[in-house]
Amino acid sequence: MTVELQNYVEPFVEVTVNTFKEFVGVDVSPRHPHYLDPDKGFEWDVSAVIGLSGVVKGAIIISMKSELAIKLTDLLTPGADHTEIDADVIDAIGEINNIIAGNIKPKIPNGDKIVISIPTIIKGKEHSIAWPSKQTRILCIPHKAFDNDLFHLMVAIELENKK
Repeated sequence: MTVELQNYVEPFVEVTVNTFKEFVGVDVSPRHPHYLDPDKGFEWDVSAVIGLSGVVKGAIIISMKSELAIKLTDLLTPGADHTEIDADVIDAIGEINNIIAGNIKPKIPNGDKIVISIPTIIKGKEHSIAWPSKQTRILCIPHKAFDNDLFHLMVAIELENKK
């Protein structure tokens, strides 16, 4: 990973940990980051995708199993008892990723020139994500939540070419 790209990636971990602590009230801990093999099968059930444009093009995605998504939603909606991925769960996971994307902007070079899209939610058991280009490198940073739950923060960015 280039130093320039690392300037964009390291803040994602900090913002993710802070978002889960401050917004959801859950301590999460990052695990070993790695580049994702887009052809590999995955075990997640819901993903929130936020597109990036401007000086950085790409996407920020959080993906997890339905059990974790429901647990997080129940924390955010006291008194509710969700049993499946419903509209509340979709809203909660989308909002978590939206907060991560919004809070990353002041922490990275030229962040004020990055435009973020509204969250798009993908749901379905063991779904995959079709990435736009085989050249796109997707950094995957697993995070542990609670005792045994994992979610994946994926960052696929391409820096604007400088001329």
